[in-house]
Amino acid sequence: MLPVTAHTLEKLEHLLKCAGYKVRYEKGNFKTGACVLQNSKVIVVNKFSNLENKIQALMGLLQQLPVDVQLLEDKQLALLHQIQQTQLQP
Repeated sequence: MLPVTAHTLEKLEHLLKCAGYKVRYEKGNFKTGACVLQNSKVIVVNKFSNLENKIQALMGLLQQLPVDVQLLEDKQLALLHQIQQTQLQP
């Protein structure tokens, strides 16, 4: 499990940006911490969620979304593999 820090959130955001996704923080009426807009590469994160929920939401999406690994640097690729092998807690 990744540490719950602002730096971890920044690393996840950077990984998603390099993978071609845009991360936005907005208020919404969705129950989860984040969602993908109509199969586009825009991820909306609930800005009112706490730091842990934001990290969990982005990690959950990274486990599900298709990511072109050729767009990633070695450190980002290692982080992605770590995330894909992590079991998220409900």
